[in-house]
Amino acid sequence: MNVENFGASERLLVNAAYMRQGAQGRRAHELRLRALLEQGKCPEDGWDESTIELFLHELAIMDSNNFLGNCGVGEREGRVASGLVARRHYRLIHGIGRSGDISAVQPKAAGSSLLNKLTNSIVLDILKLAGVRTVTSCFVVPMATGMSLTLCFLTLRHKRPKAKYIIWPRIDQKSCFKSMITAAGLGFEPVVIENVLEGDELRTDIKAVEAKIQDLGAENVLCVHSTTSCFAPRVPERLEELAVICANYDIPHIVNNAYGVQSSKCMHLIQQGARVGRIDAFIQSLDKNFMVPVGGAVIAGFDDSFIQDISKMYPDNSVYRSSLDVLITLLSLGESGYRQLLKERKEMFSYLSSQLKKLAEVYNERLLVTPHNPISLAMTLENLDKHSDMTVTQLGSMLFTRQVSGARVVPLGASQTVNNYTFKGFMSHTNNYPCAYLNAASAIGMKKQDVDLFLKRLEKCMKNFRKEKSCGKDVPEIDNCIKDTSVGETEDYKLQS
Repeated sequence: MNVENFGASERLLVNAAYMRQGAQGRRAHELRLRALLEQGKCPEDGWDESTIELFLHELAIMDSNNFLGNCGVGEREGRVASGLVARRHYRLIHGIGRSGDISAVQPKAAGSSLLNKLTNSIVLDILKLAGVRTVTSCFVVPMATGMSLTLCFLTLRHKRPKAKYIIWPRIDQKSCFKSMITAAGLGFEPVVIENVLEGDELRTDIKAVEAKIQDLGAENVLCVHSTTSCFAPRVPERLEELAVICANYDIPHIVNNAYGVQSSKCMHLIQQGARVGRIDAFIQSLDKNFMVPVGGAVIAGFDDSFIQDISKMYPDNSVYRSSLDVLITLLSLGESGYRQLLKERKEMFSYLSSQLKKLAEVYNERLLVTPHNPISLAMTLENLDKHSDMTVTQLGSMLFTRQVSGARVVPLGASQTVNNYTFKGFMSHTNNYPCAYLNAASAIGMKKQDVDLFLKRLEKCMKNFRKEKSCGKDVPEIDNCIKDTSVGETEDYKLQS
């Protein structure tokens, strides 16, 4: 209520002081909203849900579909048949942007447009907090990382119409490769650069990248497509060196920073790459970095005009859900809450590393030495691999059956064809990695109990393999795994021989 309404309400109460007290309570919420709108930054301390909901309702009544006297005679007037659906979206129905520019203001939806602009501003603030201090522009896009990368490549097409090659240091993740293949209808051709093995780590072959640019001709290269966050033993690119090469040859540089916002090391690499060389845009997933539902990404960069060009390449207006989800989350956490999550993630990485190393030693395996990877770890499975050709893949199945998600088991010799391109040693980021291994990662939101339960279940699987091997038996089939729910909740599975 405004001042006039509060004044009118005083006449209905026996004691006007009570109404003034209520007005002061309302004023406290409004001061938070005012500070947010004036500063455009994530609040230091997280907001309570009542303040967030008040803000969202204030935004919603600014959209035409919620006007009391609205008369819509067009084909897209924010009509929603289900009240449940309307409430689920806080009655923010029109979406964001306009046809042909996702960042444009929608005349029918002042509230949704404000939400979109504010979300982009807050996310930009968080990217700076996470380590990329000189980033100047970003926008939330309602597509996951792969399609967001494609949008960047399509934008570069207009700037370099004769260029066709995308130079890509290999990382075995399908959406990364498909982001380039999807744009291949315009004549793009991915050029895969194999990694080099240094100790246990797979690192960027800088010499091969530069040699390929010279071979193809810099004018024919659309961009270099590099990666920060990745599964060990692959480690983040030598980003500074790649950025220098791109600057020297005047070639655009697009960085896949899928889950790198949570890593100070990945963000530092981007900051340094932009400082010493060239990085045109870096893309990160919303769900992986901000713990919201899958389906959104952030495209960010150091040149406002280029980031705006990318937003204009988006072919339609769009749903606001991704923006709404991340806005609610960051307002709930505040800067202090997000910093705490980043701190806890680092602590969990150290804890997971030390405990996984201990477990590996018990079973005559070892934790691969990958100091340049700040998120993912890998443990060898050499002894399991010697025991049986199928043991390694069965271990992965057993872990999944035991409700361990996210762990990856990578056998030797696997191959995969993606859009007519065959990757040898698929999932290991190289044709011939020396050993089979298991991946585990410490990502934002992970708790100590997650690490402990994972290690407990992994050890049970390893113990079973050791027991079967000593008895000279075959490796147990996964079909023999059953649930034990005798205590009323899901427990570890038991293997029955």
